[in-house]
Amino acid sequence: MSALGREPGGLFPPIDDYAGDALSVGDGHTVWVAQAGNPDGAPVLFLHGGPGSGCSPSHRRLFDPRHYRVILPDQRGAGRSTPHASLHENTTWKLIADLETVRERLGIARWMVFGGSWGSTLALAYAQTHPERVSGLILRGIFLCREAEIRWFYQPGGCSWIFPDEWARYEAVIPSHDRGDMVAAYYRRLTHADPEIQLAAARAWSGWEHATCKLLKPSTPLDDATALAMARIECHYFVNQSFFPEPDYLLRNVDRIRHLPTWIIHGRYDVVCPFQNAWDLHQALPQAHFAPIADAGHAYDEPGILAALIAATEAAKAIS
Repeated sequence: MSALGREPGGLFPPIDDYAGDALSVGDGHTVWVAQAGNPDGAPVLFLHGGPGSGCSPSHRRLFDPRHYRVILPDQRGAGRSTPHASLHENTTWKLIADLETVRERLGIARWMVFGGSWGSTLALAYAQTHPERVSGLILRGIFLCREAEIRWFYQPGGCSWIFPDEWARYEAVIPSHDRGDMVAAYYRRLTHADPEIQLAAARAWSGWEHATCKLLKPSTPLDDATALAMARIECHYFVNQSFFPEPDYLLRNVDRIRHLPTWIIHGRYDVVCPFQNAWDLHQALPQAHFAPIADAGHAYDEPGILAALIAATEAAKAIS
């Protein structure tokens, strides 16, 4: 056991935020930004998944609090940011602009960027837009927002063949005549004027994701508020191709970040974001530290993935 009471490969002990502020970022949005760890430490930006899931207290425990100043923004519409679950002016490029607002407001010149799932997408997009502001990247559960990835998880014939029982619950919300495009069908319900229709769709959408994200057992179901934000914002991004100007945008622009130290960590049996995503990114960035986790799915807190993430944050001390 470490001096901080951390088991080998496990999370660092619980810590409280030392600061938390709601920053106005324009368009009627405020973004909640928490800070934890060492106020004078090496800055690291934690980007949560979804989009729409928000940060949790366990996320700050991925970093040695003696070394890192951990910055944890809840992205537009997520967590403690307001307005809750809002789709108004909620795009990838707005999120990137928000991150720059946070960085400037906190007086940070460069920071390590850590992102998992959608957080890996946003981390790549941010780093490709502002490479001079990034000291390195730690990426987990790679999601590149390609059409094939969306089709694999949200249309029949992909992940549905592995989890047909859970798929049946996800599919049941949509009438049979409306199942040709499940994402579009869900979007109509998640943006419906009736909040009960929205919530029923959000529960099914988030339930499908959480039933499939771990290798051996389902994750704990989300509370209704988090489920609503995550489902609405995810679906909003996916019907809009995550607002990227061209297919394979993130792979086409890797030359902008080729110089950055990068860690790629991905579960071999990740069915939410298939291993092909990490493989494709590694082929584009062969110099990156590549860690396939043989006994894991998608969730960051599966033992093998968690150990690799902690190893990466410890190794990144050398460049932060």
